[in-house]
Amino acid sequence: MQVTGHLVRYSKIFILFLLTFYVNIYSQEYPDGAVNSLLKSGIDDIINQNYPQAKSEFEKLNSKYPDLPFGKIYLAATEIARSYDYGEEYNGELISKYLNSAKDQSERLLYRNPEDIWNHYFIGLTEGYISYYEGLNGSWLTSLKEGINSASNFEECLKRNPDFFEAYSGLGTYKYWKSAKTKFLSWLPFVHDDRAEGIYYLEKAIDKSSYNTYLALNSLIWIYIDKKNFDNAVRISEKALHEYPKSRFFKWGLARAYEDVNRSKAINRYFEILNSYPNINSMNHYNEIVLKHLIAQQYEKMGDKMKALKLCNEILAIKNLSEFVKNKLGDRLDRVKELRSRVVQ
Repeated sequence: MQVTGHLVRYSKIFILFLLTFYVNIYSQEYPDGAVNSLLKSGIDDIINQNYPQAKSEFEKLNSKYPDLPFGKIYLAATEIARSYDYGEEYNGELISKYLNSAKDQSERLLYRNPEDIWNHYFIGLTEGYISYYEGLNGSWLTSLKEGINSASNFEECLKRNPDFFEAYSGLGTYKYWKSAKTKFLSWLPFVHDDRAEGIYYLEKAIDKSSYNTYLALNSLIWIYIDKKNFDNAVRISEKALHEYPKSRFFKWGLARAYEDVNRSKAINRYFEILNSYPNINSMNHYNEIVLKHLIAQQYEKMGDKMKALKLCNEILAIKNLSEFVKNKLGDRLDRVKELRSRVVQ
């Protein structure tokens, strides 16, 4: 969702390199109305966590328009979003199949018609998703390479049309986090601090992009948290939730921002997320553990040791965690034990 470690928030960020918030007269839309309609409805379904319907929309898009990579890109995006949201293991074979096929197709389209701005956008979008997915799997060199290629293709879109606002979301996200992660190298002549430019691009994208406004909003939320500008993070999160009140993607950002503004509200939002998962008890317990730990930490900071202790005990009573969940949790269970030790003193 927390951010300084969140190139993975190139997760609730680059994870859903999609999604629409609203469209105005300045936005770009793919020139085929039927393609545009399927894209928007599927993207809307992802925001609202309706993954089966999103998959159905993008399968229809891929079936009706097999010569476009859109369907394959967003089928991969749906699979990534669902697994990330539920804390489940990624279906790497399926995701790689979609993205590799989309990249091959995008490269062929670009070779045949390098003047079409959408062909540059297709390959930039595909490489952006590959970069994000490789980062999730810890393949950072491949992730960096694909991220640089993605940014290069988005920059090419803007060279051809400075008002092609679909390119601003991904490029702005890349510029900020690339600079944030390499600021310790800023003394080198070839390393530039592009954070301000990244924020500028994202602010433009909020008002004037179509498919990627969600990306711009979500990116800005976590960027403002990274900058400790929590009031702005709260403001943008609430703006997004006004349009999509059930979206867990925005609730995570709002809850994290509230931690440094109003801990009671942070707790309420984290509980909302926890209770919004269907059949939470039948899941793999990853989200349950993370959310209860986050809430327990807030209770401790508020001085309510009894509530913090209750949540720690609930977490530590969970048995038979899979190896995947244990690896994904890292040292969190040790930190839960440390928290429990503090609050029982």
